[in-house]
Amino acid sequence: MPKPLSPAEAALRDAARDYHRLPTRGKISVTPTKPLVNQLDLSLAYSPGVAYPCLDIQADPSKAADYTARGNLVGVITNGTAVLGLGDIGPLAGKPVMEGKGCLFKKFAGIDVFDIELDERDPDKLVEMIAALEPTLGGINLEDIKAPECFYIETKLRERMNIPVFHDDQHGTAIISSAALLNGLELVGKRIADVKVAVSGAGAAAIACLDVMVALGVQPANVFACDSKGLIYTGRPGGFDDSKARYAQPDTGARTLADVVKGADVFLGCSAPGVLTPDMVKTMAPHPVILALANPEPEIRPEDAKAARPDCIIATGRSDYPNQVNNVLCFPYIFRGALDCGATKITEEMKLACVREIAALAKAETSAEVAAAYAGKDLQFGPDYIIPTPFDPRLITRIAPAVAQAAVDSGVAERPIADMDAYRTHLERFVYQTGMVMRPVYAAAKAVPMAQKRVAYAEGEDERVLRAAQIAIDDRLAHPILIGRPAVIEQRIKKAGLRMRLGHDVECVNPEDDPRFRKYWEAYHGLMQRSGVTVEAAKAAVRRSTTVIAALAVHLGDADAMLCGTVGRFDAHLDHIRDIIGVEAGAPGYATVNALMLADRTLFVADTYVNDEPGAALLAAIAKMAADEVGNFGIPPKVAFVSHSNFGSSKRPSALRLREARNLFRAQYPDIPCDGEMHGDSALSAALRERAVSDSTLEGDANLLVCPSLDAANILFNVLKITVGHGVTIGPILLGTAAPAHVLTASATVRRVVNMTAVAVAEAASKK
Repeated sequence: MPKPLSPAEAALRDAARDYHRLPTRGKISVTPTKPLVNQLDLSLAYSPGVAYPCLDIQADPSKAADYTARGNLVGVITNGTAVLGLGDIGPLAGKPVMEGKGCLFKKFAGIDVFDIELDERDPDKLVEMIAALEPTLGGINLEDIKAPECFYIETKLRERMNIPVFHDDQHGTAIISSAALLNGLELVGKRIADVKVAVSGAGAAAIACLDVMVALGVQPANVFACDSKGLIYTGRPGGFDDSKARYAQPDTGARTLADVVKGADVFLGCSAPGVLTPDMVKTMAPHPVILALANPEPEIRPEDAKAARPDCIIATGRSDYPNQVNNVLCFPYIFRGALDCGATKITEEMKLACVREIAALAKAETSAEVAAAYAGKDLQFGPDYIIPTPFDPRLITRIAPAVAQAAVDSGVAERPIADMDAYRTHLERFVYQTGMVMRPVYAAAKAVPMAQKRVAYAEGEDERVLRAAQIAIDDRLAHPILIGRPAVIEQRIKKAGLRMRLGHDVECVNPEDDPRFRKYWEAYHGLMQRSGVTVEAAKAAVRRSTTVIAALAVHLGDADAMLCGTVGRFDAHLDHIRDIIGVEAGAPGYATVNALMLADRTLFVADTYVNDEPGAALLAAIAKMAADEVGNFGIPPKVAFVSHSNFGSSKRPSALRLREARNLFRAQYPDIPCDGEMHGDSALSAALRERAVSDSTLEGDANLLVCPSLDAANILFNVLKITVGHGVTIGPILLGTAAPAHVLTASATVRRVVNMTAVAVAEAASKK
């Protein structure tokens, strides 16, 4: 009889089912990259034109990388015998995991994936099946295949295939944990050749970790590995497989993990929850490095390890603790580098290059963009930061080139990259175009203490807001303050199947009866009495308008940020914010910017909601406020003042305004790339821009489009949102406020409310 699920587990189950089923079944799709709209397109895509690249590839197989998607296509392949912590659930049940891995490849490194689930347990037959796929794929990522078969399968495939083969469960974990080991030992001042390593677990991941650590300098004689039967030692009854044999110790009488942990400098755990006790940790050598990698529950919790040994450094596989050993730090980028140089294998040199770059990145000076994106999070090398965060945008630009160069140095690169600087520039462009632009904003919001991220939701009775508030609680993004009638909110929480409780997980401000009513109306009257608002009118406004209440909560310090606008007119909400919160010192007024997360880039559009036809000076000021907001996402802003005119092709007043705005902006902020006035297509294509002017002050594609009017910006944003943005948007982000306050729109989705919650919290932290 299965154990009954807790309410939290049941909610997670239901949310996961909906996520996978709606609005489209599954998590991946195949999308054509070429137009197919007329007879010419058809003749080029298929017969007769397709014959020419076919013949070229027959004559020179390397041409497949030019004419097909193979050079950017990885097969994520499993037989479902060791899926996550679920075990042998079979290939079909493992398919959601493989699709998920495909999503990570695409989002983090732009690599396309075919997930391939094979119903075959015989290792030799599995090798035959996978090897036969070589003409289709540029690389193989083996996934969730049980040990010891995974060792044999990978070895045979590496011998037979002329494309990279990588078993991520082994090598991904090995690379990240080894980087953590290097930096941990550096911090405690120990030489890698001298350390004693105690190991819990001797499966695929543990053995791979040890192999990489030995390649880095750990002495095999200093490795004491325990499996489910205890220490692996020579002559142990029952024996052990060949993969464990190279780490067998002479029989000295030691048998248990507790025996071998004594005096150990390093603990490596790839086993089961709780096997390393605080008492064991107390027996370790001074300043131990603990890598407790069992997931989701580690061999020991960091707080327990620290309580037993305050001098320890600990890493786990969990995202809610520092030093997360997460394979996404590695596998997208090692494949990116391997595919781009045409590597035929992933060599030990390539893996070690990956280790060293990850370790080095943790010690690298934080760039201004990364620091801004991760505001409130300490990214300085130290005991709680020995490996980078998985969302560090520099990972791809550091690891992929290092891997590609290592492939050249080890003689397996068929298409060596001639210009590494140009390659890094290309990778940087991918980072700043990716649809995962919210990553650093979420990280910044999560880093803020809960007491400093109280977000007032004006429409606290709206189901979208309630669902977003539940996500904010679950993800520790914010402490929600719901403004609305408690009975209505509780009824809708129950109807939606949410778990939050008023007065516990979330605060509630009742507009009809709240003890702060007097304080709030008096504050409002004090602000508005010279604008014709009487005492009675102030009382009525605080009773009637939840946006007034939310703004007053921020003004009086009862909330750190506010969101409103899911119901009602934008301008009406903005008027209340203007009256109560006001304009930030030095700001020219208000403006808005919206972001669209498109398939191949992220675009910011300003000013979408506030200023009808701003003059040149105001346009330049709006561009600066919007550029600063783009920087808060960890993206270097590139500004385009867009127009119906392209570099002087029109003399109409709006064109002249945009041209003057560009000149003012350029004079005041010479370090921010910008240009204009220009067509929208010129803004997004350097090649088109170069046809018109040779002295553009904008490099590459613009990511911030400053429009001549509210109409132009709003129409552009909404058309893009539906036609190519698939509705995945951020905003409107209200710029120029004295405190974080944002007005959403009636079309806001739950996801957009969550995104804006993170934006508001990160903004609140930066303003303190």
